[in-house]
Amino acid sequence: MRRLLLIPCLLLAALWSAPGFAQTRSQLGPLCTTDTTPADQMIDACTKIIVLKVVSGEKLATIYFWRAVGWNKKGNYPQVIADATEALRLKPSTAVYNLRGSAYYDKGEYDIAIADFNDALRMGPPSGIIYHNRGNAYRGKGDYAKAIADYDAAIKADPRSAFSYQNRGASKQALGDLDGALADINEAVRIDPSLPQPLIRRAVIWRAKGDIARAIADTTDAIRLAKAKAPVNIMTPPGSVLISAYTQRGLAYEAKGDAAHAKEDYAVVIEGIASDVGSKANQATAKVRIALLKEADAAPRKTAAVPAAESSPAPAPPAPAAAHPAAPAARVQAAAAGRRVALVIGNGAYAHVKALPNPPNDARAIARSLRDIGFTVSEGLDLDRDAMQRTIHDFLREATQSQIAVVYYAGHGVQVDGRNYLVPVDIEFKAGGRMTDAMVDMDTIMAGLDDQIRTNILILDACRNNPTAPQVASTGPSRGIEAGSGLAAPATLGSGSTLGAGTLIAFATAPGQVALDGEGANSPFSAALSRHVGTPGLEVQQMLTRVRAEVVAATKDKQVPWSNSSLLGEVYLAEQ
Repeated sequence: MRRLLLIPCLLLAALWSAPGFAQTRSQLGPLCTTDTTPADQMIDACTKIIVLKVVSGEKLATIYFWRAVGWNKKGNYPQVIADATEALRLKPSTAVYNLRGSAYYDKGEYDIAIADFNDALRMGPPSGIIYHNRGNAYRGKGDYAKAIADYDAAIKADPRSAFSYQNRGASKQALGDLDGALADINEAVRIDPSLPQPLIRRAVIWRAKGDIARAIADTTDAIRLAKAKAPVNIMTPPGSVLISAYTQRGLAYEAKGDAAHAKEDYAVVIEGIASDVGSKANQATAKVRIALLKEADAAPRKTAAVPAAESSPAPAPPAPAAAHPAAPAARVQAAAAGRRVALVIGNGAYAHVKALPNPPNDARAIARSLRDIGFTVSEGLDLDRDAMQRTIHDFLREATQSQIAVVYYAGHGVQVDGRNYLVPVDIEFKAGGRMTDAMVDMDTIMAGLDDQIRTNILILDACRNNPTAPQVASTGPSRGIEAGSGLAAPATLGSGSTLGAGTLIAFATAPGQVALDGEGANSPFSAALSRHVGTPGLEVQQMLTRVRAEVVAATKDKQVPWSNSSLLGEVYLAEQ
């Protein structure tokens, strides 16, 4: 996610010679406009200069720029955008467009970021830094051809741009070209052996290739380098590189089966100071992973009580078939070296809220369809909270060794304060109690699956309703507890999380609408999904489009399935 800063040196020189600035130059000026100044001191000094009104016009634009840099160090991107916008109003410049575009990029608003980078390039002169950052935005959108073209331009402008080689390698990795990615990242390491970031990226590739020893070695070197000096680029929030390095080494140790060292690394990640979105996402992942490892140490593995015939793993999948002729290089293959696993839960026998007749039937149908195409399936039916947590935790441990992980849930689902929860069958809302303590936080599953070498598909056949409104148990046969607002789009899909090979979340209905339980043996959504999920050679988003059309027709426009995706390529659950 490396992005670069363009310093407005000419504007800075003009500032120092500004009449009326002499009184503040000795103290406030250097604190405001020195890139090594701590963020809070930089913001405070720049704010005092603005309040004193000793500069105006172009010179004031420079002060707003540097205060935006201070906000950037803190990961406060709305403030970066606000100050950069004011600087642009006073005096447009390529540096300010670059900074604001980078903030929009960090917020995941890639099209706006690209527009700012385009404006910066139009102002000229052409800059390898701007090409690099626009490449990042295209990569964020999943447009890897344009991203690689921009990184090519950045490398042409500066053949020693290690970060451009690194990010071009990341784009090639997203397209499935691990060898091409490795060549680019090796070049980044050669250009500047002191940078930890390329080593972290290379470690991800080693782990994807199954070379855990090299992954551990690279992350160990990255940790040493990150401790030795601060990031060379002031666009990098302090501590973020070190947190990333420890997270990746923890994942490598876990893949090796070295739980003790993995827990040590995750503990360091959790204790780190995180100001940026990516570091916070790494910390969320580390909290889940260390809890799973400690849980595995404390007790023998347990599984939910389901019929033996339905809980047994599927046989090993057959060797991958020849590539689908229409599939581009971005396609995610179910390679023999990678496992495909699924978690399927169907909750319907609710004791204290309206029961749902179909979720167990839906879960059985989806589990059977996934087994038929080679997935190893963990299945749970009518689970109380303890059984649900055990089943999920067991699955998250198993998923560490998988290439594709699918989660399917049918039952009641709710949103509380912007977070999504799955509802166990023993849910009971009591006066004075914390409602969320009785449910399962969807963010826990998301954080436990977040890994740069895994594709995650989460499918929720649940109504997105808010249980805090009246008439909690008065609902009819719909997959919500009461009428209200829908589930929130998961924050972990935004820019900054590790994202990995990508995540797709599919909901049975659009936000704020009711997912019907159905009049037959299955819900309209699960009936359509079970018919299409096993179609050979059908890309997963195309599959969901077919499901959507079928559900809309079956419910006469009452239910429209919806999805949110950060997939980095085409994903095929059933190969041709």
